[in-house]
Amino acid sequence: MATSPAPSAAAKPARSPVFSKPRLVALLVLAALFVVCVVFSWTSSSPFSATRGSGFQRGKRTLIDLTPWQTAQTLDALAVTAEEAEYGRDALRLADHDVDQAFAAALRQAALQSTHRPDTPDVKAAQQKVQELQDVVAQDQAIVNSLTSGLASKSQSGKSASQSDSDISDDLEVAKAQFDLDTNELSDAQHELDRASGDNSAQIQAELTAHQAAQKEYESQNHGTAEVAAISVNRRGTLASRISGWFGQISRSRALQQAQQQAQTEAAALTQQEKALEAKYGPTENEIGTTGNRAVRLAAIRDRGAERQILAIYNDRIQTVQQLASVYGKWTAQVQVQHGIVGRLILQSCSVILIILICMLLAGALVNQIMDRAALERRQSQTLRSVLQLGVQVIGVVLILLVIFGTPQETPTILGLATAALTIALQDYILAFLGWFALMGKNGIHVGDWVEINGVGGEVTEVGLFTTTLLETGTLEDKGHPTGRRITFMNGFAIRGTYFNFSTSGQWMWDEISVNVPASPEAPATIERIHQAVAQATAENAHLAGQEWQRGARGLGRFSAEPVVNLRPSSSGIDAQIRYVTRASERFDLRNRIYQQVVELLQRPAQQAN
Repeated sequence: MATSPAPSAAAKPARSPVFSKPRLVALLVLAALFVVCVVFSWTSSSPFSATRGSGFQRGKRTLIDLTPWQTAQTLDALAVTAEEAEYGRDALRLADHDVDQAFAAALRQAALQSTHRPDTPDVKAAQQKVQELQDVVAQDQAIVNSLTSGLASKSQSGKSASQSDSDISDDLEVAKAQFDLDTNELSDAQHELDRASGDNSAQIQAELTAHQAAQKEYESQNHGTAEVAAISVNRRGTLASRISGWFGQISRSRALQQAQQQAQTEAAALTQQEKALEAKYGPTENEIGTTGNRAVRLAAIRDRGAERQILAIYNDRIQTVQQLASVYGKWTAQVQVQHGIVGRLILQSCSVILIILICMLLAGALVNQIMDRAALERRQSQTLRSVLQLGVQVIGVVLILLVIFGTPQETPTILGLATAALTIALQDYILAFLGWFALMGKNGIHVGDWVEINGVGGEVTEVGLFTTTLLETGTLEDKGHPTGRRITFMNGFAIRGTYFNFSTSGQWMWDEISVNVPASPEAPATIERIHQAVAQATAENAHLAGQEWQRGARGLGRFSAEPVVNLRPSSSGIDAQIRYVTRASERFDLRNRIYQQVVELLQRPAQQAN
């Protein structure tokens, strides 16, 4: 017998790769972008590194370095506690003083340089042009004043207006326009002179005005009130807020250390600049005293006084920046203290989470022990075990989430939305639970009742909070015989539709029997005797049913509860169908008694019956 060769190793299906080529490329690209983002975020972590060492104001480069004030303003916005806010105000005050002194020194240096302008052809030409324009502006001012005084004197004399007065007004307007034009030319010439001689006093003054406006605007803003560190830290009750505060403190501490280093670098730079100015400015006091010309000596003394003022400003700036560095150092120490407190709180939250996990494990073990000892069916035991284990896990997860994120802030809204969602999801169970009260009421159903609910008939075996169980017996045409099926449905199934209870008082039903009477002359008499026997057996029920129907709603009084006989011809004789009123609970017993009497009547001759 031929056998098929065993499949070789090469014939085995190859395993599909974990990542396809496009997915692998996309993963590598995303990972590279992530690394780039992390590197750039780490290297540019300083909030004021872009402006260090140069002056910037509203996106424009300035002559005066505003970095100390901008740094203090940035750090003041990062202050969290009252202690940090106090350090922030001190830093703002010192940084603002440092910047103001920088403006003062720059203005004095510009004024000092303006008195010693370089003797170049461009400077001389610019000076000459400024001098000529100054003379022209002075002449224009004199003309305007003369015309204004002349027009005012004529108006005070009370004389009527004449053609000469109108000419004077026109000449005055022309003179004012010429004065404005010459003034603008003088301003432009002055700017040209400043550029030629290197005088930046006008630009420095403009920057000072802008800085003062920005300072007033910042001070007018409401920066709020912060809490002391102890209260602020205690308000961080969740693990998420504590971790966020922990990382925020790391960022603030790093920024403060950079600001402190920046202030120390600025102090060192100012010290070098002060030494350079001391070496640059001269002559000395002895050299000034030996100068023969008094005008030269006076100018030198004034220059020496301005130089000393500039050196004093530099000395004050050095002390201010050193104090600013000290404030940043104290601020960093305060943040480090808070950092340690928050770190301990994070460990406490982690300890609580570990305790919850341990309790979950212990509770799971306890559930297993209890279910192992419980005398329950295996399937019920497994179901109950799963439910209890799931409940323990859900409770543990909820507690851990509360430790991490805390209670929701919008509790009423969340509860409302959750309630609405649960109502929609559990509407069948809610309706079933409310239906239990209706089914257990006066006109409800009870165990042992024979009922028909939305076309399903049977005997009630159980009525629970959510479900009702019937032993199906079929419909009236099936003679109420059990089918062997147990039907369980939600209580809402009953109250949504219609249910009939044939076992309670006042619930009457029509039952019928069918009797075949052979065709003979005695058939009518036999049928009449059967009718009388049925009427005699059901007389009490018919009387009670008639009374209850008469007490009921209008319209039922015209119906009769007496037995009714319907005759139908058949091939074997006459079929007599007799309908009568009975209670559901007595239906089978009454039917058996009637059948017994009918059999006896059919076996007896008509003469014996009479």
